[in-house]
Amino acid sequence: GFTGQDVAAPARGLGARVTLIEALPTPLAPLLSAHIGGWFADLHREEGVVVRLGAALAEARGGEVVEELVLADGERIGCDLVLVGIGTVPATGWLAEHGFAAGVPVDAAGRTDLPDVFAAGDAALSPDPATGAHRRTEHWEAAAWQGAMVAKAMLGLEPGPPPPATFWSDQFGLRVQCVGNPAGADETHLEGDPAERDFEVLFTRAGRPVAGLAVGRPTAIRRFRKQIEDGAAAPERKELVV
Repeated sequence: GFTGQDVAAPARGLGARVTLIEALPTPLAPLLSAHIGGWFADLHREEGVVVRLGAALAEARGGEVVEELVLADGERIGCDLVLVGIGTVPATGWLAEHGFAAGVPVDAAGRTDLPDVFAAGDAALSPDPATGAHRRTEHWEAAAWQGAMVAKAMLGLEPGPPPPATFWSDQFGLRVQCVGNPAGADETHLEGDPAERDFEVLFTRAGRPVAGLAVGRPTAIRRFRKQIEDGAAAPERKELVV
């Protein structure tokens, strides 16, 4: 995922030998599609990162620190440092007896089904604007605006519609930005040249924009955000990638 890539890129820039291990056949495929995920794998390969795809970790060996990883196919990878980026689990175990161990469902303003009880951040399961399904948004930016909306709701103010989730990643001198939820898309529209590391992708669901990804195009995110918020039909794009 982006956590591993965000560390791999600067580590490689500092001259470290870096190996990325991904259990899926293509990194980021469930979020960005196999086509775009494959571009990220190639980006790291071009910069000298060793990329192992479809690789399951079988064992970690060492004394007080990890010195070697063993993959399911028997490959052994010596290491000085290991970063594990496999997602997060919210600290909501204390709510398990109430059926909320995975998070607390809330409305767009952070209200729960209980009077005067609100939730925000990783503990909250907010409705996705595109699908209506409740899910966690694991980014600090989302936690910040969720907290602000909860504060307004507590004060009896109208918080307004939630903004599309946003995050960014800096890799090998490139700014990668994403707005919205690409996982809710059924089509992706590509414009630009991935080979030149200069492109953007509009993700749509039933013809409506739900997310946008920009590589080396910082101004595209504002346009994507407006398209998502307006719910306008997706414009024609030069290339369609399903």
